[in-house]
Amino acid sequence: MIDHRFFASKLGLSALVSVAAMVAFNLFAIAQAEAHPRYQPTSYSGAPVIAVPMVELA
Repeated sequence: MIDHRFFASKLGLSALVSVAAMVAFNLFAIAQAEAHPRYQPTSYSGAPVIAVPMVELA
C-alpha cells in the first residue's frame, strides 16, 4: 500500500519526480502539436474529422 511514508522515502520522491516529468512532457508535446498542425484532415462526407496527433516515444 502506498502511504505518506512511501512518498517520504527517496524511492517515493523519485517516483513523484518521474510522474511529474511524464506529465510535463505530455503537456509540452500537446502544446507543440496544437501550435504546429501538420495537416488539416478532410472528410468526403463533410462530417467533422477529429485529428489526434500521436507522439512516438521510442
